Amino acid sequence: MADKLELIATQAVPYNENLYILIDFLNRTLKHKNLIFGVSQRDGEMVVSIYET
Repeated sequence: MADKLELIATQAVPYNENLYILIDFLNRTLKHKNLIFGVSQRDGEMVVSIYET
């Protein structure tokens, strides 16, 4: 059975080009806790998403 991602939360924040560095750090640090962090850009904001695998 394929792994599924369950969206836990999203939060929009003002655009910050360094947010990708934080998301990468969180993914590397919390992978063993079955958490995945994502970031996307929408309407001039950054949307951070947290998923559980």
